[in-house]
Amino acid sequence: MDFGRPQQGERVRLQMRSLYILPTRFGWLWLAGTVLMQVVGIQMQSNGTLLLSFLMLSLFLLALHLTHFNLQGVELGCGAPAPGFAGDPVPYPIQVRCPGRSEGVRLRLGGEQAGAPLSLPPGDHELAVAWTPPGRGWQRPGLLRVQTTAPLGLFCCWSRWYPAAAQLIYPARRAGPVRLLAVATAPVAGAPSVASRHDGSEDWRDLAPHRPQDSPSRLAWKLLAQGRGEYAKRFLDRPEAPPLLAPEPGLPLEQALEHLSERIWSYHGRGLSYGLVLPGQTIAAGRGVLHRDQCLAALATCR
Repeated sequence: MDFGRPQQGERVRLQMRSLYILPTRFGWLWLAGTVLMQVVGIQMQSNGTLLLSFLMLSLFLLALHLTHFNLQGVELGCGAPAPGFAGDPVPYPIQVRCPGRSEGVRLRLGGEQAGAPLSLPPGDHELAVAWTPPGRGWQRPGLLRVQTTAPLGLFCCWSRWYPAAAQLIYPARRAGPVRLLAVATAPVAGAPSVASRHDGSEDWRDLAPHRPQDSPSRLAWKLLAQGRGEYAKRFLDRPEAPPLLAPEPGLPLEQALEHLSERIWSYHGRGLSYGLVLPGQTIAAGRGVLHRDQCLAALATCR
């Protein structure tokens, strides 16, 4: 059960007013056993049973303070979230500053499962908490719950906070049809120039006997003038220009963007060049991590 309003802001400090504590199931059983031993000790006038019940009660009250001290004074902040894909677990950075050692600290974002218990020494820590974004665009992960049951598991102390930093989420990667527009004419960085690879240039690799269907521009005139016969030049193959990717017509926008997201990821993995055309935005052909991230960010924010 959660009480009170969750804290908000870029950075928060856990104090008395923002920390809540209740016995766990094991704690309630411990307390019930303590009361039962008190009753049995009184009825049987057994000093040993009464002493044991008082020891259990003292340990129960001591655990209340020790568990609360685990989170008392802890500061929480947002890191710089890296982009991720919708539908996949995405790490969200949480900055934790502990004034003392904090044992058994567990973090949970949204409806995800709480992570494994952490033992945090005094100082600053950068933790990654996984969550699954439901869609693309700038998304906030929702409610963060920080809790601990250390040291004895008799009490659960927790607090809640809404991290303010938004995270850029790319469309989910889903294989499907993508529209290929007319090939890009702009040169791609790092690609060999094709300006000299046309008929009549000097960039040729071989000679072959001239055929009637060959263009006169292919004729090796220098050899012909030397009386060495009629030969035609064989030129280097013209490389294919990189494609421009666009949403497939007739598909819902979200589905078309998911297909583009998968195609861009695939092209990047194979080291291919590509461009992107979206409503109101065109990205020239290119390759590399920066180009991939630019295209995926355009998909994430497409309207």
